Amino acid sequence: MAVTAKLSFLRMSPRKVRLVADLIRGKRVVKALEILSLSRKAAARPLVKLLNSAIANAKHNNKLEVENLVLKTIMVDGGPMLKRWMPKAHGRATPIRERTAHITMELLEFVPVAKKKTTK
Repeated sequence: MAVTAKLSFLRMSPRKVRLVADLIRGKRVVKALEILSLSRKAAARPLVKLLNSAIANAKHNNKLEVENLVLKTIMVDGGPMLKRWMPKAHGRATPIRERTAHITMELLEFVPVAKKKTTK
């Protein structure tokens, strides 16, 4: 059973968020929280909040155990740009594009399969 959580309109460049998202993609939730807590990137803080939200959704809505959860997918898409102007030399104005990001996180329950015993 998949559990999703979304964060929209994060005032951070999607490229910067993808750097941190690539670190935790496919990992177990407990390990992903450890990685994010040790990361020095600014994008780690919103990802921790989003991951905690997804964990809360899994616990409350689907009664899943945290130890069995795995980050199935994490997608970082670009949102709308805020367009500003900065004055520069010789009376010119140059555009500034303040980027936003949309993050979608999906958790999946991982059930370890017991190995078969072979008899000789």
